[in-house]
Amino acid sequence: MRILGIDIGGTKCAVVLGDETGTVLKKEQFPTADCGRTVELLIAIARQMAPFDAIGVSCGGPLDAQRGVILSPPNLPGWDHVEIVRLLNEAFHVPVYLKNDADACALAEWRFGAGRGAQSLIFLSFGTGLGAGLILNGRLYSGASGLAGEVGHIRLADFGPVGYGKAGSFEGFCSGGGLAQLGQAAAKAHAQTGAPVSFDGGEITAKTVAAAAAAGDAAAVEVFRQCGRMLGRGLSVLIDLLNPERIILGSIFARCEDLLRPEMEKEIEKETLPAARRACRILPAALGESIGDVGALCAALYGEGEERKEPEA
Repeated sequence: MRILGIDIGGTKCAVVLGDETGTVLKKEQFPTADCGRTVELLIAIARQMAPFDAIGVSCGGPLDAQRGVILSPPNLPGWDHVEIVRLLNEAFHVPVYLKNDADACALAEWRFGAGRGAQSLIFLSFGTGLGAGLILNGRLYSGASGLAGEVGHIRLADFGPVGYGKAGSFEGFCSGGGLAQLGQAAAKAHAQTGAPVSFDGGEITAKTVAAAAAAGDAAAVEVFRQCGRMLGRGLSVLIDLLNPERIILGSIFARCEDLLRPEMEKEIEKETLPAARRACRILPAALGESIGDVGALCAALYGEGEERKEPEA
């Protein structure tokens, strides 16, 4: 089976050709432009990779997977009510399946990564933003209107960095943008006391703060400790609410686990029910940088599998 995967991100898009084993056979990527131009490029690259039997699309939410519509994601300004499934179906006349990126990555880790063998798991993207994909009782759970897993919108504190349009949100504390905001606040606080920080020489980003923390900069280390504490607080809610076997964290956690895990685990130890905590393993994503590509393929693989199931009596 030949599958086309399309991964639409806030900074770049990828088009991959793969198969049912999750193997990527071809790949092209390019910087995300305005909506119209980006969709034109996606279709043009897809034509070069044809033929294929199905298309999977992974995109940051919110979106309506049932209707195949992208609904103004915060990281994709101008992508308002984009009927991506209809556009691709009209262009290629094959089944098209849309999933938000966290759902797609949850499917990828469940099928080919750190979630293999689990019946209940949560995947958290922890990249530019923070979203969750939920596998519950062996099925992807999307919710009544397809918005299940938007954990980044949960408010963890009255004040704090802004994420998903909300100060003090889970995404505000635990995302690339959130870490940058925490780093900027730390740099200003240290400047007021006359204590310089090593990451204040240019644009402050999650990457520059992480590099400084890895080199031992005290202010940067404290930024990651604060992020780790709030990560533990947010995960504690999910552990007690959903009682998962595994929580799999992507992107920033996979790269900075040693900076985040100690405070995360302390918070989880304080906040969760012991039996729920013992049942849950917290792991970095196993698919690494390929997770977006495999996730887009898995959006189609899962969709095709659901289509083939016999209706329940």
